[in-house]
Amino acid sequence: MPVSVQTREQPPASRIRLGAPAVFLAGIAALAVLSAVHLLQGSAQIGVGELLHAILPGTGDDARTEAVAVLLASRLPRLAAALLVGLALGFAGGVLQSVARNPLSSPDTLAVNAGAYLTVVAVAAFGVSLPFYLNGSVAFVGGLAAAGLVLLVARGGVGGSARLVLAGSAIALALSALTSVLLMVFQEKTAGLFAWGSGTTVQSGLGQVRLAAPVVGAGILGTLLLARRLDVLGLGDDQARVLGVDVRRVRVGSVLSAVLLSAIAVTVAGPIGFAGLCAPVIARLIAGRVPGLGKHPLLLPLAGLTGALVVVTADVLLRALVPADLATAVPTGVVTTLAGAVVLVWLARRRLSGDVRTPGTHGTVRSGRWVAVTGVVLGVAVAGAFVAALLLGDRLVLLGDVANWWRGVSGTEVTFVLDLRWPRVLAALLGGAALAVAGAIVQAVCRNPLAEPSLLGVTPGASVGAIAVVILVPGIGIWPVMGAATVAALATFALVYRLAAGGRLSSDRLVLIGVGVSAAAGAITTLVAVLGSPWNTNLALTWLSGSTYGREPGQLVPAVLCLLLALPLALSGARTLDLLALDEDVPRVLGVPMDRARFAFITLAALLTAAAACAVGALGFVGLVAPHAARALVGARHSRAIPVAAALGALLVSVADTLGRTVLAPTQVAAGLVTALIGAPYFGWLMWRSRAAR
Repeated sequence: MPVSVQTREQPPASRIRLGAPAVFLAGIAALAVLSAVHLLQGSAQIGVGELLHAILPGTGDDARTEAVAVLLASRLPRLAAALLVGLALGFAGGVLQSVARNPLSSPDTLAVNAGAYLTVVAVAAFGVSLPFYLNGSVAFVGGLAAAGLVLLVARGGVGGSARLVLAGSAIALALSALTSVLLMVFQEKTAGLFAWGSGTTVQSGLGQVRLAAPVVGAGILGTLLLARRLDVLGLGDDQARVLGVDVRRVRVGSVLSAVLLSAIAVTVAGPIGFAGLCAPVIARLIAGRVPGLGKHPLLLPLAGLTGALVVVTADVLLRALVPADLATAVPTGVVTTLAGAVVLVWLARRRLSGDVRTPGTHGTVRSGRWVAVTGVVLGVAVAGAFVAALLLGDRLVLLGDVANWWRGVSGTEVTFVLDLRWPRVLAALLGGAALAVAGAIVQAVCRNPLAEPSLLGVTPGASVGAIAVVILVPGIGIWPVMGAATVAALATFALVYRLAAGGRLSSDRLVLIGVGVSAAAGAITTLVAVLGSPWNTNLALTWLSGSTYGREPGQLVPAVLCLLLALPLALSGARTLDLLALDEDVPRVLGVPMDRARFAFITLAALLTAAAACAVGALGFVGLVAPHAARALVGARHSRAIPVAAALGALLVSVADTLGRTVLAPTQVAAGLVTALIGAPYFGWLMWRSRAAR
């Protein structure tokens, strides 16, 4: 059964001696103070006196005219957007948590924001200019479709917090990959949407806020009309039906209202990360200590007020810490995402979820002959993929041309094409193999078949290190990039592992914390890209979407060396990996030094992930799909599964890269899109399959 945030009556000693009106008055007062501070911030210096002159009528002097112009042009619209979006996301998150009876439900974890953002970018990418309400309707459809898919895969959240967050993260990752590709392919038509994609309250006038306000009001009214029924729904479906509540209708109406609020918030300010998670959690914690706030007619408005406080506070902090000339470029969602990651980690450490188990992850026992035949078939398939990758692309090359090029007697055009193509082909093969081996190691060490480097923070951490070095030190060599990516990957996973290791290690807690840290790493990546290279976001997009574009032979050396080092070490430690994948007790009884073995294998996985990041960027799902497919083919023994996983990973990324270079040629689609479109359905199928194990 899922565990929800406790809102039961607390012992009198633990209660705050305040009533519900006092809490709302305190929140409104804090919001008023923060709003005043917000209006005073900016590149143009406006003091308190000038602000009062601008607000109070009748002064009519030049100072008032200038202050009014500044306020009306930028500051007041930005504040109004922050208030409106925070209010909408607070209500939306509170409703989603109540409907799913899950404290980790939010527009982010249900992929509502990702779906809405994708549809907005898609409309812009194809050059369609829509009116505000029609654009909001498109975002609503995208967010609703994404939320429905997540709830379908996660069985409405009844499988526990870990299942819900995993499903939402996987689908959001696939949608984000598609969005990144659209941003990269249609750069001219989607200019400015990269930073907007992290959520920014910057507005040009009050036009959008005025248009959005009635829709937000209608969404809030819809949630309040259902508030009493949500109280009854919290008693359980059966009791709610006995009391005359139409459970299905209440759920559908609540989800529609929440998605409407989230979609209009995305239309105004982009997907402001985790504001819809933080606000309801804080509101429920307050409600647990203040009598009378636990019921939804008061709890939902408190969540909305808290949401406005969260977004305005994030904006105030951002403008206080970032230079004024850059404050408009840095998304507000970076701060809210970092705060939300902290909340997600805190909730995971409180063990608000159940273990996620997937049947059949130990594979099937296979004979030696079957394993040999499988190896031969995979070898032929990888060789075929290599040849096809050389031949196909924006220009078709024949086998005879390749042979002539190899002998150094090809024509100028063929030489030019193949000189550019062969590093990309090898980068795909090497990067895929490295990610697959890293995924097999991570799944064994974590004893979680749904774990992979992207969901445990290793890949996002490596991307932070690599992008920071590439952007902040232009023209630097590949080895410093490799070193920074490795250190960042190790540091990120060390943080995830340390946070998850309180008491007995829980695999679901490890994954949930990994998702939170991955979100924080993604926010930091956006921050580095926007601050370090605001006019060259294509570099960051290339890394984040997973692409072999522009690869040079020198960038392949780290991947080659890491694979030559890691494969023999992993195979020599295959028996230890087999034991680590069982449980905590058996390896200790057999004398395996658990901590030392874990550290060594995770270091190896981090090295492989960093090398893959240098070769192909931040590819998702390869480290999940390839090990699973390998276990299905040859069984769970790592001495067999690791080489097969490496071959499958190389095959998957090579085919994905070839398709990306060929299908829409001369336009090139990042390999990460194809792997995400393959991996996300596979991930959903795994979670759907796991119902039998619960």
